[in-house]
Order: sequence, then structure tokens, then C-alpha cells
Amino acid sequence: MSDARLEKISRRRFFYYGFAGLAGLTGAGLTRYLPGTSYAAKNEDGILIEDAVYQGIRESLGKYIYLTPQKLGGGTHAVDLGTQKTLSWISYWNYGDSCPISHHLAAFYADSGDPYKGFEFINSTQGGENVLMYGLNTKIKEHGMLDKYGMGNHIYRVGYDGKSNQMELLEDISETTGIGLGVHTVPFPDGNGFACADGQKDVVGFFSRARGQDKTDVLTAFRGDWVPNSKVLAETWTKGGTIRLIKLAPGKDGKYDYYGTKGNKLNYEMAPMAELLVEKGQTPGASPHTLTGLDFCLHDPRNRYSIAGLRMCGGGFIIDRTSMEPICYVMANEGLADNWPVKKVSNSPDTWEVTLPSVGNPIHETGFNPSGNHLVMMNNLRANNVAVFDTSSDDPRAWKRITFVKDKEWQGEYPSPFHVNFSIDGSKCFFTVLRPKPMKSDVYVVSTKDWKVIKKFRNVGVDTQTTATTYDGKYALVIFSGFQRMESGAFVFRQDTLEQVGYMPNFGGHHDCVIVPSKVEEMKFSRSCTV
Repeated sequence: MSDARLEKISRRRFFYYGFAGLAGLTGAGLTRYLPGTSYAAKNEDGILIEDAVYQGIRESLGKYIYLTPQKLGGGTHAVDLGTQKTLSWISYWNYGDSCPISHHLAAFYADSGDPYKGFEFINSTQGGENVLMYGLNTKIKEHGMLDKYGMGNHIYRVGYDGKSNQMELLEDISETTGIGLGVHTVPFPDGNGFACADGQKDVVGFFSRARGQDKTDVLTAFRGDWVPNSKVLAETWTKGGTIRLIKLAPGKDGKYDYYGTKGNKLNYEMAPMAELLVEKGQTPGASPHTLTGLDFCLHDPRNRYSIAGLRMCGGGFIIDRTSMEPICYVMANEGLADNWPVKKVSNSPDTWEVTLPSVGNPIHETGFNPSGNHLVMMNNLRANNVAVFDTSSDDPRAWKRITFVKDKEWQGEYPSPFHVNFSIDGSKCFFTVLRPKPMKSDVYVVSTKDWKVIKKFRNVGVDTQTTATTYDGKYALVIFSGFQRMESGAFVFRQDTLEQVGYMPNFGGHHDCVIVPSKVEEMKFSRSCTV
């Protein structure tokens, strides 16, 4: 056991495997902990690399509720991490949605201070034709299930009642407001509202927080449009152009005209790492050449500014929520300027522009360190790295790109840094690293002190997605979905020691995850600052 390449066996592992197990480890060269369970650890260039160990969890993860959407399963489950059983669940089929693709979600803090007594969450559902992306031999379209009641792009507000131990649909916000969106739902750090976006429409909405039987209001909404320099689809983004951000207005009835599939530029979403298919003409739709890929909007933990991410345009608008106007445009692409001015070009409707000489590569998921001093943004496909911005200034126009997280394995289109989260103390950044089907994806841990990779968890699961962190600073839970048709579950490791804890069954959750906050101070560690 003196091999310097191997990590020490911790007290937890000693008691987990027992004396007999440890005796067997020596003969196996520490590469196999249990019969049929692979475990290898080595050190390469100062980075600890471990294979994920497929074992169940034998410890309580704390008194937390873990919320996971099913995507093609059509609903959402709440899991009690203390008992590791489903606390409650909801299926949107039962409310008349004939093709509910339960996509992304976020929970508000519990008003009582105890989520077990009750809480509310926001759950987006994708446009109905997205069900056809997965190679299913289905007649769902022929049967009319993607028509009026299966168009998707719903924003559901759901309540869990601790007295009845049941979830109930409280509001279809898309019906209330006329804005149908299907991707990231991100609450404000103060819990008084949320943003939701959709890259098929290039629309982002900012909404108030309703409670109980109250109705949600639209604070403002924007649409992004790309005006390319080139008329050739293959050069639409690489040859540069102008981004227009337009403030939308409701009709005379007070509703916006973006319900259901209205306003879709693409027939279905750009799957992760599929942005280049648009310029190749392989993603059908009404207006692919104007696409910006505006599918998320997340928030600075200091609660004033938000970033609306444009996947096809390599960066995002910084929006001041006190005025609901863009301040600047930050860009992740290496070799291009990091902070661009925006110009207001019209008051009717309010319109802003930023002109880019080129877009080197698409960006995707993004996140603020809850400590409030850094922003990270994925550069994908033509450049696989992570741009790191210093956001310590109170003025976003002074935010600067300071470095890139790189790894020698990130060559070509895969493997690709994907979703991001941070440890509660802000000292570590967690990236899921996507590999193509049917390969298993990884989890990378990066130190926020010098932005160097310090650990890799190999072969975690097929199609790793978001990470949730328990608010006591102990655990991180990584959901993986198997591209909706393969293996799924949640991989758990320690935030502090980076030791593996094991796997949880999926409990019906296939795509995203969040731990329900008990107080407003926990919002910034939840889904407010990262996607």
C-alpha cells in the first residue's frame, strides 16, 4: 500500500469494506475493492484520477429534499435524502399535457424554513417535437399528441404540501402570461422571482414569484436575433454579425404572443454539443440563420445582475435587473475581446446591438461562484475549455477574462466540459464532462485558487448532467440520464475530501437536480447562480 500513485484509504472506506475486504485489496493491487466492482486510482501530472465505484450508499446524506425532473418520463420526483425514498411525485400527463417533457427545474426556499412542511418549484417542459430526437419508434405525432395539448413549452409552478404529502400543479405560467419556454429555470438569489429561457425561440422572460393560488407576472422579456454578415448558412456565425436584443411587449389582453410553439426558430432543441449541426443545415426550423441560442439566464449572487447566455454567439448579455437593460456583452472565446459594449439603437421597441467580427466557437453552460468573485463559461466543439472571468468588480463592464481551464484530454468535439457547480465554500468547481453515447461521462474537480484540475472521476455514468450540493458543505450529487434510454442514477461524493460515497437509484429523475433550500441564504448555492 505504499504506492505513491494511490490515494490513501480513508477511515470511511476502512469501515465500509471491513477487514476481509482490505485483506483482499492488497493482492488485487488496490484496483478492485469488491468482487465485480472496479476501482482504480492513479496520479497523472498531479491530478488524482479514480474510476467510479458502483456501490450503494450506506449513510444518510442529511435532511434534504432532492428534486429531479424525469424529462421523457413526464413528471418530477422529490427524494428524501435522509431515507433515500421518494417523498412525493407529480406527472403532468394527469393534468392534460399529452407530451410533457419535464426538462429543467428550480425550487424556491420554503417560507416556513422547513421544506418538509411545504415548498414550491418551477418546472419547464420542452416543445413536443423534442421527443422525436431520441430514435424512438413512436406514433406519438401521428396520433395527434404533439398538437394543441402536446406543444410543450409550459412553465409549471408546483407546490408540495407536507400535510398531505402530495404535489399539486398550481399554475401553468405559460398560459397565464402567454410566454411558453422550455429550458433553464433560474430563481433570483433573493427568491423574489425567476428567469426562464428557450434556445428554440431565443426568448428569455423574467417573472415575479407567485405563491399558492396567486398568479405570476412578467417583469420583462427579451428576444435575441442574429444578423449574420454572410448569407451562407455554414458561415453564419464564423464570419461574424450583429446580435440584436429586443424587449418584448404584451398584447392588448396583457399576454405575450409566445405560447406553445409560437416563435420557434427551430423544430427541436440543440442537444448538448449539437450547435454545429445548425450551421450544417441538419437542424430544421423556420429561422435557423437568426439563431442566437438564448437558452439560459442565471444570476450574480450579489443579486443585481444576470447573464443571458447565447450559445451560438459565444457569450452572454449582462442585464441589470434594476433597470432591466443590458449593460455589456461578455465573450468566452479565446482570441477575441472579453467585454464588449452594447448600443441602444431603438426605443420602439427598445433594442440593443453588439457587433462581433466572428464567433470562434459556441458556448454552453455557465456559472457564478457563489462567493461572488468569478464566472465560468464553457467553450465547446471548436475549442474545448472553460473561460474564467474575474467578476469581483461591482461594474460588469470591468469584468475580465483571466484564464482558461484546459485539459489535455479535451481535444476535438469530445469529451466536453458541460454543467457546472461549486462547493459551498467556493474553493472547488465541479464540471460534468460529457462523452458521446454510449460512453460514460466524467466529473472533474478544479481548484478555484489557481483553476487547475485536481481530480477526475472516471466512468461516472452515461450523459452526466447537473450537480447539486448539500448546504452543510458535505456532499455533491451528480445526476446522469443515459440520453433518456440508457442507465440513469445519481453519483455522490464528498465536497471536502472528494471521496466517493456511492450511487443512488434515479427515482424517476433523468435530467436535472436541485436540493430544495430552507432559507433565502441557500438560494445562491441552489440553481440561482449555475446551470
